[in-house]
Amino acid sequence: MGHRRGERHWPDGGEFLDVALRAVRPEEREGYIERLEAFVEQHRARLEELLRAYGPGSRPASHGRYALIGQPETLVVLERMETNPFGLRSQWEKEMEDVLLDDLEFAWGPRIRLSR
Repeated sequence: MGHRRGERHWPDGGEFLDVALRAVRPEEREGYIERLEAFVEQHRARLEELLRAYGPGSRPASHGRYALIGQPETLVVLERMETNPFGLRSQWEKEMEDVLLDDLEFAWGPRIRLSR
């Protein structure tokens, strides 16, 4: 499976952080940092497993598909995926390549599949 270099534009952390934060509803903004910290605590084992399986240095990461994993901003994307998945996807599809979110959903193994 050869992959062609330079065709895909990998967003930097700030780009997809912006998209994920737009999926934070106004009523959720207050105390969002605390909510994010609680999310990390609650899912610590799952996050560690995600990093081990797909993070930098892993076999899947060597194909460049899981570039988002291991970046701190990804925590916000994962939190939104759990909390407001439809909002996240609708924001994401306006600005980002679906494959980035699809890969992350696959790696995270969400309870519900949103991809059509």
